[in-house]
Amino acid sequence: MKNNYNKLLNMIQNDFPVESRPFLSIAEKLEMSEKEVLDAINELKEQGYIRRFGGIFDSKSFGYMGTLCAMEVSENKLEEVTRIINSYDNVTHNYLRDHKYNMWFTLIEPSQSSLDAHINEIKARTGIKEIMVLNSLKTFKINVNLNVEGA
Repeated sequence: MKNNYNKLLNMIQNDFPVESRPFLSIAEKLEMSEKEVLDAINELKEQGYIRRFGGIFDSKSFGYMGTLCAMEVSENKLEEVTRIINSYDNVTHNYLRDHKYNMWFTLIEPSQSSLDAHINEIKARTGIKEIMVLNSLKTFKINVNLNVEGA
């Protein structure tokens, strides 16, 4: 991977500028053009180095509520159910586990009624009758930054 790409990955993880033209600011620090930075980010996304690009906010401070959901999905329905779950903008994570309940996802909503409605809609669209809803009792926030430049 190009050395500037490593520096770019570190910068967008650890020191993303909060200003009107953040990619121009990054470009100037990396001695690149703004277009080169945007092209590099798109290339890194296409190659799978970047899975998601965006801010992470404390949804509770905005009045939202979230929950962790788990469901049992048969092997022959995994792709279809994954597409359905991932079609919701309010699904923040979706992953598979080696367990009876093999698909887990997190869902955030502005109200309990909205949360219940989306869970019922997911049941209807997937044909899966049981979705285990695991509301959090305590919030733990894990911050992971990967140094891709070495040392």
